This record gives sequence, C-alpha cells and structure tokens, in this order.
Amino acid sequence: MNKKIRKLLIQYFFITVGSFLYGIGTALFSDPNNLAPGGFTGIAIALNRIVPFGTGAWFMVLNIPVLILGTWKFGLHFIVSTLYATGLISAVTDILARFAVVFAVNDKVLAAFFGGALTAIGMGLIFMQGGTSGGSDIIIKILRLRYPHVKTGGILFATDLVVIFFATLVMKDVPAGLYSIISVFVSGLVLDAVLYGRDEAKVLYIISDEYKAIAERLLKELDVGVTYVYGQGAYSKTYKRVILCVVKKRVSPLAEQIVREEDPKAFLIVSSAMEIFGEGYKSYFEEKV
Repeated sequence: MNKKIRKLLIQYFFITVGSFLYGIGTALFSDPNNLAPGGFTGIAIALNRIVPFGTGAWFMVLNIPVLILGTWKFGLHFIVSTLYATGLISAVTDILARFAVVFAVNDKVLAAFFGGALTAIGMGLIFMQGGTSGGSDIIIKILRLRYPHVKTGGILFATDLVVIFFATLVMKDVPAGLYSIISVFVSGLVLDAVLYGRDEAKVLYIISDEYKAIAERLLKELDVGVTYVYGQGAYSKTYKRVILCVVKKRVSPLAEQIVREEDPKAFLIVSSAMEIFGEGYKSYFEEKV
C-alpha cells in the first residue's frame, strides 16, 4: 500500500509541475503576445479576446464536454488525472495572467520559442504520468478508436493550423499568427525530446501468450513490420514466439497501448535504436553516397 501511495504521489507531483509549466507558457508567453499555439489553448486565447472571461476559464469550459466524452469512452480512472491537470492548468493560467503586466515576455520571437517549449515540457510531464492536458488529445484518442489508421501527427498539425487561422482572424494580427506556427513547431520538437529522447526509433520485444492478436493489431493498425523470434523459457522449458518489432518513436506509445490492451501481463522490452536501415527507414547505400 505504501508503494502505491508513493507512486501516486510521484505521479501527481509531476502532473502538478507539468501543469504549472503549461500555465506559465500560456499566461506569460503566448497569451500576452496574441499567440494561439493550436489546440484548445489557442481557441481559449482567441475566445478571450471576444468575451474577456479569462483564458484559463475558457480552457476549462471548452474541456468540460470533452472530459465527459472521455469518461464515457475510457472510464473514470483515465479521466481523473486529466481532470486534475486541466483544472490546474486553467487555475494557474488565470492566476498568473494577473501578473502578466509585470512578468510577461513582450517579445513575439521569445514568446514563440520559450512559450512553445514550456507548454511542451509541461505536456510531456503530464503524458509520462498517464494523463493528458485534455482538449484535442482526448478527441484524437477517441477518433483513433474508430479510425485506427488515421495518423495522429497529421490530425494534430491540421487542427493546429485551423485554430491558428481562426485566432488570427479574431485578433487581426497576422504576424502573431505566423509566430504561432513557429511555436507549434517548437512545441512538437520539444515534446518529442521529452517523451522519446533523441533516438529515432524504438525496438520492442513482446513475450505474450496473445502474440497472434498483438501481431495482427500491430500489422493492421500501425502498419509496421512484425517478426517472430522463437525462444524457450530456461525454467519452464516451454517454447514461445517472441514478437520483434521496430517502430518510429511517435508510434511507440500506440504499440505499447496495444500490448497492454491485449495482454496486461505481457513481458515487454522497449529499447532505443539510433539508426535503422532497411525498408521503411533509411537506405544504407544512399546515406553513404
């Protein structure tokens, strides 16, 4: 029980830190410079220009129906950490907004880079603890349940562009819209660095009695190659098929989720691969020319 409590405290400590960083990036960098870095945060910033209700308050209001939908789809356990993060981000954003006159960075270039980086680090910390910052993250997770072949990165980038375009029209600030695009790129790069490090791919070894179901889903849903490696347990002496799979770093969390859903007791080894040569990756000969 003590281990569970300690684990829970550590989890919510990092979610709290991540939420504070997210709120700082929004309240002191993006919002004062009319930057709308995509997602529900960008919509909230734009709506606050129409009705000055508070960017954090708008962020929470926008998330309420999505949180209800997420609870219905994924259960209360998944949504608790997300609700905590969303509420804390909302509160921190509006509290810090009161001090924006003194502490805000009034430079669009600095705001685009550091605001995007801070929100990305915050999101990364929240994601690593099993939560989300709400908004488009939950919507995309729901969409992937129905349309598993839809590319997450493509949806995120497309929705971010739509939000930026909307915010630019509302605030009538074209330079801010262009800087918002920079902020989105910076945020994406930093988020990848926080979640996956600098490696280019992940190597997965999966030992499970449900290897057929796991392999089928990896092939169909993620469109990645799967290889069976034959092994034998040293103690049990039983022969097993071990799944060997190499996935790009963005896909790794989805692959791990498939394993958890099919067999929570599966033995999963995830390692980093700095370079992958072969079909679907780099060509060894072309790289050396």
